[in-house]
Amino acid sequence: MRADLAIISELINDGARVLDLGCGEGELLAHLQRTKQVYGYGLDVDADNITTCISKGVNVIEHDLDDGLHDFADNAFDMVVMTETLQSVRHPDSLLSEMLRIGKECIVTFPNFGHWRCRVHLGLHGRMPVASHLPHSWYDTPNIHLFTFDDFELLCRSRGYRTIQRFVVGEDYRSRALANRLPNLFGAIAFYRLGRPT
Repeated sequence: MRADLAIISELINDGARVLDLGCGEGELLAHLQRTKQVYGYGLDVDADNITTCISKGVNVIEHDLDDGLHDFADNAFDMVVMTETLQSVRHPDSLLSEMLRIGKECIVTFPNFGHWRCRVHLGLHGRMPVASHLPHSWYDTPNIHLFTFDDFELLCRSRGYRTIQRFVVGEDYRSRALANRLPNLFGAIAFYRLGRPT
């Protein structure tokens, strides 16, 4: 199992109702169904991914996240998951709101564009950085919103979302002392478990 999905699976309770946005080949949901008896659905736009999900016994719906989540009822899920996709949707703020409308909690992960290597690369070379956690060039990247952990936390505070848990890891998905002490500078990828405003 991918390292990021293993971290997410630890945050999900046994028997939970889970929606995985941009579920890919259904690896997370297949694992959760097998080990935690979750009831889940995945959303994806790629036909090959959908075929793979079905072959694994994962419930999947063809859906573009930029179309929103209007077809889902309030409180339909215990947890809504979105892995390294927030930066590639047109309206991330609206999608977060929808995630917390249909799910009691949500987990989002994303790369940090404020990582020190990105800052140094841009400062020294004057070009958009390419790094292991940001592997695309500016012209072929799926990332349309460039933001940092601090930017994301400011958005959450402005909307009243509760940060229940936050994990900041390096490019290898391992926890590092510096990344925990100064996450916006040394963290490469963040995992946020969010709750609704109180």
